Amino acid sequence: MDNLMEEILIPQAELLKRIEELAKDIAQEYQDKNPLLVCVLKGGMPFMADLMKQMDILLEIDFMDVSSYGDAFESSGEVKIIKDLSVPAKGRHILFVEDIVDTGRTLSYLYKVLKSRQAASIKTVSLLDKPSRRKKDFQADWIGFEIPDKFVVGYGLDYKGQLRNYPNIAVLKEEVYS
Repeated sequence: MDNLMEEILIPQAELLKRIEELAKDIAQEYQDKNPLLVCVLKGGMPFMADLMKQMDILLEIDFMDVSSYGDAFESSGEVKIIKDLSVPAKGRHILFVEDIVDTGRTLSYLYKVLKSRQAASIKTVSLLDKPSRRKKDFQADWIGFEIPDKFVVGYGLDYKGQLRNYPNIAVLKEEVYS
C-alpha cells in the first residue's frame, strides 16, 4: 500500500503515543462518570479501540453510523443516521469518538440529536482536525492532530471503502483518485 501514498503525515508510532496522552486526559475528566463512548463508524473504530484500551476507568461503548457524503470528496450537507445507539442517551455522559472533524456538519447534527435525548453531557475526541474545511462552528474537546486540507487515508480513514487498515495517516497520491 505504501506505493499508493504521496506522503506519510503521521506515522503509527506517533499516533499511538498521542492516543495514550489523550486517553489519560479523558480518563481524568470522566473518572467515576461511566461515560458512553460512541464511535462514529466506520472511520473512528481503530481510534476508539486503541483509545479505550488506554483508559483506566469504567466505561461503555456503542456505535452510530451516519452518512453525509454525496461522493468520495464533497459532503452533501445532509446528515442521515444509518445506525443509531443501542442504549438510551438520557442521563449519560456521551463522548463521541471521531476519526476526523472536517466540515463539522456531522457532529453538530449528532450533538443536537443527543441533546434532545437529554444526555447529561456531550463531548468529542477527534483523532484529526481539518479546520480549513469547517462549514459549521464546531470544535472537538480533544484533538489528536491538526492536519492540512489534503485527502488522507489510513488508520480508519478510507478511499472508496479501502485503505482503512493502512497503519499510518497518509496523503493518497492524486493519480489514485483522479
